[in-house]
Amino acid sequence: MKEKSSWILYMATFPPRECGIATFTKDLVTAIDKKFAPSIKSKIIAMNNDVSNIYNYPKSVILEISHSDIQEYIAAAKKINEIEKIKLVSIQHEFGIYGGDYGCYLIDFLEILTKPVVVTFHSVLPHPNEHLRKVVESIGQRCSGIVVMTKTGVDILRNDYDLAVPIEVIPHGIPLIPFVSSAKEKAVMGYKNKIILSSFGMINAGKGYEYVLDALPEVIDKFPNLLYLIIGETHPAVRMEEGEQYRNYLESKVKELGIQKHVKFYNKYVKLSEIIKYLQATDVFVCSNIDPNQITSGTLAYAVGAGRAVVSTPFLHARDFITPDIGILAEFSNSSSFRDALIKILSDSDYKKKLEEKAYSYTRHMTWPNTASSYMTLFHNYMDPAKKSDYALPKITSDNLTKLSDDSGMMRFANNTKLDIISGHTLDDICTNNNS
Repeated sequence: MKEKSSWILYMATFPPRECGIATFTKDLVTAIDKKFAPSIKSKIIAMNNDVSNIYNYPKSVILEISHSDIQEYIAAAKKINEIEKIKLVSIQHEFGIYGGDYGCYLIDFLEILTKPVVVTFHSVLPHPNEHLRKVVESIGQRCSGIVVMTKTGVDILRNDYDLAVPIEVIPHGIPLIPFVSSAKEKAVMGYKNKIILSSFGMINAGKGYEYVLDALPEVIDKFPNLLYLIIGETHPAVRMEEGEQYRNYLESKVKELGIQKHVKFYNKYVKLSEIIKYLQATDVFVCSNIDPNQITSGTLAYAVGAGRAVVSTPFLHARDFITPDIGILAEFSNSSSFRDALIKILSDSDYKKKLEEKAYSYTRHMTWPNTASSYMTLFHNYMDPAKKSDYALPKITSDNLTKLSDDSGMMRFANNTKLDIISGHTLDDICTNNNS
């Protein structure tokens, strides 16, 4: 009889809920399912922000928890313990997702759960107060392993929280986006002959867009064909508390500065396919976040992964990620710093091209197929050893190497022995004939 698949259960927000963690989880699950099915199947325990919210979840969502109901955490843990197929629980952790002070209801869930647990910390706050430190320590002590997305995250958890549990650095995944000039997509989108700056993500006052807007008049003086795209809707939680206060403030500032023809707002939740198109049309991506302790930025990872020059504030993720050969770090809340950085990049096409090429080449290890492999390698350290045979990759033989190649050479990536054509070829296999 054929052995049944093992399940990995992901505890997180999940689409159609509009949330950055939901998007990340969906992308991770899709990559793992594509690469490791049918031996591994992904299931979801979806976190809901209020009992009145009803989401039309896919069939992979087998449990739901209202974040403010501690009894639902306890009931879910007991149910998970009874499902033999579930071999590991992967928790995507962000403080706003889980109920109680600093998400402490998650501790009650973990105390009952008997399955191996890997927690991915999407936020790691340095210099915690005593209560925050105890909550994070309690979560860490009740899991088998921890994932963070930067080396700085490891340092903070070791030094500020005194965690001894194994910690793995797995960078934020990025889609496989072809490296192309912005000119082609700009023409398709109706922006031919424009210089495109862009920022995207759910809007809230922490984005710091006003400092970029204040920088634009002097940049526009030098580059009159400049257009700045601010893409994304107001975060649902912010909209519930504050309405469109911040967006209205930004739109008023645009009018005050007289740059209405140079700034365009796209007030919508953007799908991955749309994000890719906007990034491919972008000349410089601007990340103006004002929280210095932000340890993860999916928008920043996606922009660099698309091979775009970047100007960013030096929050924790950016300091680890944006080297001088990828982009420029501007000062927090400093419009002059943004102005100087943008003018420097836009004034030198060779410099801009070098930034783009380095950004793209540096991020190939972060593509979702590679990220999925990193997560699965980690998961199998804690799953039932008897199931590790499910993860076995094909033996390397000349026949398999032939299957992974075409007339131009070997493909960069594959799902077992199936070519992943969009990933392109490994540069090592492409030779040029140069007798000069």
